[in-house]
Amino acid sequence: MELILWRHADAAPGADDLERKLTAKGRKQAARMAAWLQQHLPEKYSIYSSPAKRALQTANALGVTVNVSELLSTDASVADVLKAVGWPGDEGSVVIVVGHQPTFGRVVARLVGDTDSEVSIQKGALWWIEARTKMGKTGVLVRAVTAPEFV
Repeated sequence: MELILWRHADAAPGADDLERKLTAKGRKQAARMAAWLQQHLPEKYSIYSSPAKRALQTANALGVTVNVSELLSTDASVADVLKAVGWPGDEGSVVIVVGHQPTFGRVVARLVGDTDSEVSIQKGALWWIEARTKMGKTGVLVRAVTAPEFV
């Protein structure tokens, strides 16, 4: 399985966290990353999003059907994210998840270092990680790490 963790783009502040919308900057970030993804994704992939408006707006920049999962909400745990996508999943499958910090930073730390620490992921950026099995052990390959200003 290839797992793409895409942090939502820049969002406006607001009292209702789930209703916060992307800013103009955030819409540009999402569009840039979506264009980059479209150039690099295989024909078949699935995309899941947090129910938070800013995450859905980011995911919708790809212009495809988005699956919304409560497991990916703003208070998600590492276990929630991995359960939502079925990590490490089937070989050859590609799954994009749009969600939040600090959860995504914790997922990255767990997958690449098996630690309980956290990696800082800026708004609109992504980590593309692939599960690999060698000699009966599952490991990971980091395929890409990029941010909107680099694509």
